Amino acid sequence: MSIRQFQAHRMQAPRDFAVIPNTPICVEIGAGKGKHALLFTGQNPQTTLYAIERTKEKFLAMQKQHQLEVREHLYPIHADALPWIVHALFPAQVEQFFILYPNPEPHNPAQRWLNMPFFEFLLSRLRPNGTITLASNIPSYIDEAEQQLIHVWKLPYEKQKIAADSARTHFEIKYLERGEPCQQLVITKPVAYSTRFDDFAPLQGKNEQEQHEV
Repeated sequence: MSIRQFQAHRMQAPRDFAVIPNTPICVEIGAGKGKHALLFTGQNPQTTLYAIERTKEKFLAMQKQHQLEVREHLYPIHADALPWIVHALFPAQVEQFFILYPNPEPHNPAQRWLNMPFFEFLLSRLRPNGTITLASNIPSYIDEAEQQLIHVWKLPYEKQKIAADSARTHFEIKYLERGEPCQQLVITKPVAYSTRFDDFAPLQGKNEQEQHEV
């Protein structure tokens, strides 16, 4: 399967977008109610994590929990991940991406993360030796992602079985209680790896028409 080039410059800025500094960060995509985000920043108090959630109800739940469990370096973001990443993130800025139990898109394989042209852009935001953790309870989803890593993206990875007592997200707890086979791929970006977006600066709130006018 060949992957067409992602049209990054066409991404409209998220509503109420705010620029972020170009400092080392971690990013969680689809952070839900924030269980993993709070756990991770509790265990890594000096690490900055941007936790992106598109669904308003879940984002508000994460925001509320963050107010109860204050984390100095946790930033909940209410946005669709693709435009936010294109507008906010600098090349090679991210130390770790977390994509934990994404929608498996059973009827729309083109929308699965490693099948998307956007995945190349995501890799451009990752620093050398940085990692992407992709977790799923669906073996065929993991199997397909492995094939994409080998044949399309040509990236090294480690496949891990998730411990039965792991409790990073509400979905993970539910799936493990049901005895479902939760697994993850920890994908590493090699030092010499390159993408077509390595020099693409974040759009920082400017939409396509404004970019042409500058």
